[in-house]
Amino acid sequence: MSTMALVLGLFVVILLGLAAWRLLDHRADHEAMRKLEGTQPASPPVFTPEMITDLPEPARRYFLYTIQPGTPLRTVARLRMVGRFGMGNRENPNYLDFEATQVLAMPSGFVWKMRARRGLLRLSGSDSQRWTRFWLMGLLPIARFGGDADHTRSAFGRYVAESVFWSPAALLPDPGVTWEALGADQARVTVDHGDLSQSVDLSVSADGQPLLVRFQRWSNANPEKQHRLQSFGGYLSEFRTFDGFRLPTHVEAGNHFETEQYFPFFVADLTAVDFGR
Repeated sequence: MSTMALVLGLFVVILLGLAAWRLLDHRADHEAMRKLEGTQPASPPVFTPEMITDLPEPARRYFLYTIQPGTPLRTVARLRMVGRFGMGNRENPNYLDFEATQVLAMPSGFVWKMRARRGLLRLSGSDSQRWTRFWLMGLLPIARFGGDADHTRSAFGRYVAESVFWSPAALLPDPGVTWEALGADQARVTVDHGDLSQSVDLSVSADGQPLLVRFQRWSNANPEKQHRLQSFGGYLSEFRTFDGFRLPTHVEAGNHFETEQYFPFFVADLTAVDFGR
């Protein structure tokens, strides 16, 4: 056998191996999504204003705006979205156009499965409380990390915050969820789950519409690449009603929120929400 044939055969074997690896990632993504959707309450109670009578006034306004009375309190949402994902910084955002499906199941976890493109460049992969893994052109693994305390803590901050605007039923009064007032139009929710704890601050309008969220997130998105608490947050707009929940369909969020370094690396438009009726 010639050297050329050996090289070609090795190349084919490597391609097949990478394709099989990518297929395993796809299967793991879908299996994790299926398990999270299985945590949806089978026969949830319906929302009544009496459920929130003991909450601070800004929190009551928030729930009355986001959940219509009589709505079944489903806490797991399957979301579809399109948008822009920034790979750069404030001076050079380096946006890619993306489309994604996400299962959000606070406090159990989430899976965000995406495909992005810019010109001929293709990026795909998924993010969850257990892993982050991205592939270039569907064949080259360029980022694979997670499974440690830093990743788990950072991911927890993300999906608690996202529950504030996309899964409000998961934040109703509960032994693991506490609310406090920060001002006439601001409230803080703290979620405790196992060894994890995350507080998220919410600003609302006079009628209770959520305007923005901010929180201290455990992150290494800094020049030193060191995990530490730093400001994260975003703005919410373009609300629509899905199965009794009034949710923002436009979100802009990023690291170093309300500082000079902030830029919205995550700009998303929600296109569909399924609460698994």
